[in-house]
Amino acid sequence: MAAFVVVATFKEGTVMDEVFAVVAEEQAQVAALAAEGRVGTIQLSMARGTVFIETFADDADDATATVETLPMAKWWDLDVF
Repeated sequence: MAAFVVVATFKEGTVMDEVFAVVAEEQAQVAALAAEGRVGTIQLSMARGTVFIETFADDADDATATVETLPMAKWWDLDVF
């Protein structure tokens, strides 16, 4: 496995009240992925509307697939580094 950083930015027009409504679900999924060794640290920049997710995967597609299991992913545009 390799380490990736997935940068998630909120799509234009995202209703943040909808995002905040799934915080508990998001936290539970992050905990499950961390227990599986698929995610590490997550940093959030509220001012920029950007989330930085340390992801462990075989390749960039696998890293993307991991992040897409998060409930908030439907509101994000993703870049994988």
